[in-house]
Formats: sequence, C-alpha cells, structure tokens
Amino acid sequence: MKKNDFRLDSLTGFDVHGKTIGIIGLGKIGEVFAKIMNGFGCKIICYDPHLDFKIQQELKIELVSLEKLCCESDIISIHCPLNNNTKHLLNVTLFSRMKKGVFIINTARGSIIKTEELLPFLDNGLIGGLGLDVYEFEKGMFFHDHTKSGIQDKIFQKLRSYPNVLITGHQAFLTETALQNIAETTANNLSCFANKTECKNELKI
Repeated sequence: MKKNDFRLDSLTGFDVHGKTIGIIGLGKIGEVFAKIMNGFGCKIICYDPHLDFKIQQELKIELVSLEKLCCESDIISIHCPLNNNTKHLLNVTLFSRMKKGVFIINTARGSIIKTEELLPFLDNGLIGGLGLDVYEFEKGMFFHDHTKSGIQDKIFQKLRSYPNVLITGHQAFLTETALQNIAETTANNLSCFANKTECKNELKI
C-alpha cells in the first residue's frame, strides 16, 4: 500500500474453513484459540499430555499424538509451556513429517522450536508460512532498541529475509485488558501463598 502497488500477484490467500488446525497445548490460551477456530468451521486436533477431558468433549477436539498432529495439520499453533519436555519439541524429525505448505504459529516460547533446523524447510517450501511472537534467542534482543546497533543474530536475520515469515517482538500479551488480568492474577496468587489457601491457578502435574 505504501508503494502504491495494487497488483494482486502472489497475494492469493486461503480460507481457514474446513482446514485442520493442530493445537499443541490446550491450557487456557489454547482453549480460547480452539473456540475461535471452532467458530470458523475448522477441524481441531490437539496434542496435550495433560488435556482436560471435559474441555475435549465440549469443543469436540480430537486428541492425537504429536506426530499425527504434525502429519495432518494445515495450521499448527503452539500454546504449551517451555520445560524440559517441550524444549525443541518441534525439530527436524517432525518438520519432515509436516504437510507441504503448513503454517506454524508460535506465541508461546521460542525454544519450543529448534530454529536452526526449521530454516531448510522454509528454503524448500515445505513450510508455507511462519508466524512468531517469540524467538529461541530473543533474550537481550526483544524489549530493547536496536536502531543504532543493529541485529547481529544471523539466524534472526535469515528468518526476517523470508517473505512468508512474520515476526513480532513478544508482544501478544500487550493489551490493557491482559495486563490488568496479569496483575490481578499475580496478586491473587501471592495472597493465596501468604495465607496458605488453595490457589485455582496452581498447576498440578
């Protein structure tokens, strides 16, 4: 639009209706995302070792293995926490099993994706699109001004060179409502801890 170039070449998109959406992690955020995609008429499959069966029934979600999710999904959206079990969860083994043209969206944690092993699949077109709000090596980069110093990270520079990759600076949480909710939840958690009362946000695995 800024260039005044209104040609439609290479701008053909696709409808999400009828597509298979693979959700990795069906916690509170994953559940909300599933409800949104359900409203678009998508088939939803999920990988989550700790899935609430009630939520699975309510949203008519098919629980599958991670490998099956990668094989069948048109769009993969990541919503799981980062821990020893999820670090580099998506790697060359699973990238090689994905549908040609798959879109991957990561708004969770950067290190869930092994970024260096992802690049060849962007090069060969197997991955059709990538949306990142987080990046594996974002520490010291995101939340800082680099207009004068520039970015020295070669992997990040490579990612930004692809026309089908969109990166934002870990800002998916940055709304007035979300910040208010975070403050209230944190205060409530501290109150429960101080008073030794049960906390509904405690994660029990």
